[in-house]
Amino acid sequence: MIEAKGLTKRYGATVAVDNLSFEVKPGKVTGFLGPNGAGKSTTMRMILGLDTPTSGDVRIDGQRYRDLHQPLTKVGALLDAKWVHPNRSARSHLAWMAASNKLPKDSVDKVLEMVGLTTVANKRAGAYSLGMSQRLGIAGALLGDPEVLLFDEPVNGLDPEGIVWIRTFMHRLADEGRTVLVSSHLLSEMALTAEELIVIGRGRLIAQSTTQEFVDRASGTTVKVRTPQLDQLAGVLQQQQLVTRIEDVEDQGKVLFVEGDLSTDQVGEAAAAHGIVLHELTLQRGSLEQAFMQMTGDSVEYHAHDEVAAVTQLEAPTAAEVAAGPKEDN
Repeated sequence: MIEAKGLTKRYGATVAVDNLSFEVKPGKVTGFLGPNGAGKSTTMRMILGLDTPTSGDVRIDGQRYRDLHQPLTKVGALLDAKWVHPNRSARSHLAWMAASNKLPKDSVDKVLEMVGLTTVANKRAGAYSLGMSQRLGIAGALLGDPEVLLFDEPVNGLDPEGIVWIRTFMHRLADEGRTVLVSSHLLSEMALTAEELIVIGRGRLIAQSTTQEFVDRASGTTVKVRTPQLDQLAGVLQQQQLVTRIEDVEDQGKVLFVEGDLSTDQVGEAAAAHGIVLHELTLQRGSLEQAFMQMTGDSVEYHAHDEVAAVTQLEAPTAAEVAAGPKEDN
């Protein structure tokens, strides 16, 4: 389990993470979402000891990362797929990682096979496509067979087959009882991958809940109705203080949409009580994208209509940073 309490990180006058508290529990894939500049990468770096919190604390199964013995056997992480030395082969890179944590030599071949890189294992990493680099990063995260896994944009650069593979793979890891935290901007993919969500904006916690609860709370539900007695049903529902709208839908003609905290039962019973024929009665839930936009709208630092937008990005760790360990604030 990952547990953060009052996690705060300041860079001069800039507050990147602001009193952030959350838990990531084992057995489920947890999505870590937020607009650009929300503090996701900074938070992940603090979990891994690459940045030191200004205040607060974050622990992995009760321990700080820096106190872990053979950390790759406890935590695996992919923060930047391109941090591998370009002249090293995938095999030599993973062998170096294995040796640094005293892992068995055969662990390298196991993870290469798991991510589908066996046939190109001796090829220079600098010649890899972004998708292949992502697979190599995932292999490195899995090398020590860790209980806790952190992935930052793991499907970036993957083709559709690769995206389905990583989604299925993450579910399998969670089903094995591991703790899996995934940051991604692909909300449609997160809707299929993550069972739990941690959503932040401007470094602060906006929500932590199941994915379905987040969508329902933010975007609500809509009942779609097709009936030859459209106006009559709309009038009946409006008398019950329900919000309705009629729209022209391609290939379906005019359709009635009923909004609010209601069920298809309520609409169906109202129609039956007035002898109204129904051709379709469907409950439509909002999407994760709609819910995300609604919940984080006030936390977006730079909008498309801004004339000038200066974006500061924190770089993912280099190999030298990983070897050097956590930074101390001056």
